Amino acid sequence: MEELSQSFRVLGDPTRLRILRLVAEAPLNVTELVSLVGVAQSSVSHHLGKLKGLGLLREERQAGFSYYSLALEQGDARWPLIRMAREAEDAAGDSARLKDLLRAREDRQALNERLLEPGQSWFLWAGALASLLPPLDVADFGCGTGVLSVAIARWARHVWAIDQNADALVQARERAGREGLTNITFLCEDLHRLSLKARRMDLVVISQSLHHVESPSAVLAEAARLLKPGGRLVVLELMPHEERWVLERLGHRHLGFAPESLEAALREAGFTSLTRETHARDGASPFRVFLLTGVKPS
Repeated sequence: MEELSQSFRVLGDPTRLRILRLVAEAPLNVTELVSLVGVAQSSVSHHLGKLKGLGLLREERQAGFSYYSLALEQGDARWPLIRMAREAEDAAGDSARLKDLLRAREDRQALNERLLEPGQSWFLWAGALASLLPPLDVADFGCGTGVLSVAIARWARHVWAIDQNADALVQARERAGREGLTNITFLCEDLHRLSLKARRMDLVVISQSLHHVESPSAVLAEAARLLKPGGRLVVLELMPHEERWVLERLGHRHLGFAPESLEAALREAGFTSLTRETHARDGASPFRVFLLTGVKPS
């Protein structure tokens, strides 16, 4: 009874009721709540502390932000308070603003995921590929929706675009079709065990794909197998990070790699003449990338 009484007292504040109603609809961070309820950040943080102290909210870290969501289930004695808050008249227009905010968040998330998609780091690939002259036979390991495969196909003799995600390959084929490119073969295969013949490729590119595979060393060994003597490997990867949300949301298996560990894996796979280039973090992004290249000995 005491817990219920305290909950009534805490929820006597209209702003707290608005916050509770909002987070009952979707997890929100402090900045988002400030924009929705129109009060100072310090005030929002104070209200969140009160609500969290009563066990009404849970706090989770995601992509560098703390998100607050409703911590009650329908069987909780305080659930009728939540139901009343959600059913109360929305005189401040919070629901409409929340819909706009969630729509904008989805747009940003889609953009961020496209930026993390293999092949999107143009500033690195421009430098890596500028010195390569066609005609080349190229394998794009983990091609995703084909952004990089299509770019390479404009100057390569032929590209094998390989991914285990059939839905992504459908989009890749559509992308190539829109560009009128016919020199791409799409393969839905496991990068650990490919059906392609050995010593067939002049170039293998692995752009932000190793963090999706179970055994990066096995995939690097496959790259070595496919390359002709003197062929090149180019790997673009993420530095180690703590953004664990990518494991569930983006399907990552590894939270980045230490460049030294991938260099060692390349040497173990037989590559020589290794080069490394590490790039600074881009703006507010929690991710940094690095580029490795190697040559299969003649």
